[in-house]
Amino acid sequence: MAGEKGIVWNGSSSREVSAFPPGSLRLLNRSYGKTLVKLGAHYVPRRSLILALSESVLFISALMLATVLRFLDLSVARDYFSHPQNWLRFASVTLICQLALYYNELYEVRVASSRGAKVARAFAAMGIALMALSLLYYLVPAFRMERGIAILAALLSIGFLVAWRLTLERTKVFNRPLERILVMGTGQHGINLAGEILRRPELQYKVVGFLDERGTTIGKTVVTPGIIGGVAEVEEIAAREEIDRVVISLAERRGVMPIRQLAALRLQGMPIEEAQSVYERLTGRLTLEQLQPSWLVLSEGFRKSRFALAAKRATDIAVSAALILLTLPLMLGVALAIVLESGHPVLFKQERVGLGGRRFRILKFRSMTVGSDKDKPSWTADGDCRITRVGAFIRKFRLDELPQLVNILRGEMSLVGPRPEVPYFCDLLEREIPFFNLRHSVRPGLTGWAQVKYQYGASLEQAKTKVEYDLFYIKHLSVLFDLTILLETAKVVLIGKGAK
Repeated sequence: MAGEKGIVWNGSSSREVSAFPPGSLRLLNRSYGKTLVKLGAHYVPRRSLILALSESVLFISALMLATVLRFLDLSVARDYFSHPQNWLRFASVTLICQLALYYNELYEVRVASSRGAKVARAFAAMGIALMALSLLYYLVPAFRMERGIAILAALLSIGFLVAWRLTLERTKVFNRPLERILVMGTGQHGINLAGEILRRPELQYKVVGFLDERGTTIGKTVVTPGIIGGVAEVEEIAAREEIDRVVISLAERRGVMPIRQLAALRLQGMPIEEAQSVYERLTGRLTLEQLQPSWLVLSEGFRKSRFALAAKRATDIAVSAALILLTLPLMLGVALAIVLESGHPVLFKQERVGLGGRRFRILKFRSMTVGSDKDKPSWTADGDCRITRVGAFIRKFRLDELPQLVNILRGEMSLVGPRPEVPYFCDLLEREIPFFNLRHSVRPGLTGWAQVKYQYGASLEQAKTKVEYDLFYIKHLSVLFDLTILLETAKVVLIGKGAK
């Protein structure tokens, strides 16, 4: 076969193979791995980052145009722009507007799919931003902006934002697939991955097709699309279909894996990954069915440096102490409401399992009727009759968790980590869920990756899914990841999502 030569390792000796068939060099000109950007431990669609950046430019432009229109004199406007504190004011406005869009889930494709819903959310977000800015100007007068500029900038920002969103909706520029994926094998992991990609158009991935192990079921539908060839044809099909990434999902590899063809593609720069790794990256969870002890031993991650743990603990102490002082009036109000509705006790204390399997007593505001803790432990169900009216409210907005700031100061918990379970459920879940005990390798948290990514776990299957998110957190533990989870937690609390 004509073309350049490459070297592939085979057992204890190397042999020369024809790595590049005629015409395959065009794969070198394709753009690999550009649809996701890594932030901390998890990946964010590039679409969302570009959208956020473009809208930041829109807000800055609205502020600059409002300044020019307010003074109607370019020399005065230039003088205004020459002062650094005015740019600091512009930056604070832009940041608050971006947070308002983020907390109204305007960067989530699946939340607001219709044009009308997106416009309504945009107006709501800008209204919230204006209220937040008013509060900021009251508390910190130095950030206050000249009234005429503020009014004009608000009108221009809303107009620019709605026009930009409608333009993107009409052109569908962010819905075009940018990365074409070929799944090699018809294993369940690859099928699950294809299903996840189909559910998430914001990833801008397209599964071109599957390759089966023997090449005997071409045309058969697996998910969408179906089987387009055999694994032995991977090099030819990758060139013909202009594939950007090959994902391996073989149920059995011995005698099936086309090493020469994969090596040829890899030498050209083609990303070749396990389905498990791609699924982990897209979903932020480690599927238990795919975990093996050998994989845990050899995989990257699960590193806990002394510096990172010390920084995490220092952050826990500083933030929990500050939050106790800031939320003390709120906690007193919650305590009073509980006493007025159902009397004492105000606090609910329960034994939980923490770091290294050690037990401690967790503190929460009581949200159920007095004496409900005497019953056999059970998961909270929808419409649980034990929950009081005050309890339903404080559970929705996670106010019942505030006393756990004391647990954090004591060193029994952390701000971020897997939620602590009662010993009864730990015993049950350890028998049913592989690697459940790994949750106890870090301090349990007031909030966690599973809490912001998944619903309340009220069954064994849901508990398994939450463990998968917890294992992902433990694998990628970092201060930046904790900050990401705290930002997501604020959004969950504000919209009351997932509470029971």
